Parts: sequence; C-alpha cells; structure tokens
Amino acid sequence: MRAMTSGNEAILQALRSVNDPELGMNIVDLGLVYRAELLPDRMEVAITLTSPACPLGELVLTEARAALERSFPDGPPIHVELVWEPPWTPERMSEAARLLLG
Repeated sequence: MRAMTSGNEAILQALRSVNDPELGMNIVDLGLVYRAELLPDRMEVAITLTSPACPLGELVLTEARAALERSFPDGPPIHVELVWEPPWTPERMSEAARLLLG
C-alpha cells in the first residue's frame, strides 16, 4: 500500500466500519485493504480476503462501497476491486488484531 495522505486516511477510517463476517473484525485492522487512494477524479480501493474460498467476498465489497458512499456522499466515483496478489497473510494484521485473535 502506498503512503497514506489525509484523503487516504479518511478512506481507511470509513472502511474501519466494515467487518469481516467470519472474524468479526474490521477489514483495515485485518490487513485486507491493499490500496486506498483518493485521486483527483476517482477513489480506488483494493481489498483481499483471508482465503479465495471465502463465500462472503461479494458482501465485503458491497459493504465497503456502501461505507465509502456514506462517508463521501459528494465524492468522486468509487472503484472497489477484489484482488488476490499478493496473497493475504496474518502478518498484514495490525498489532491490535493479532492480540485480539491470538
């Protein structure tokens, strides 16, 4: 993920309201957000899942888009994509998430 600017931090803050349905923790702390960029003409977000076999991927993407639309009602077009590279690993989690999940 690129260095975050204030706009990018606002994106991450909005995405903290989206929980992974299986783990019950927000997708930012789980390290599932690979890109969060506020560009002049659009917002780009790339999200992964803990496993390609997760049946709830579309739900996570829908909730992420809804959270961004609520936080940026007059913002630019939002592009949220599901990515698999690089594969997610527990090392991407925040320290708080690691402590909570053991």
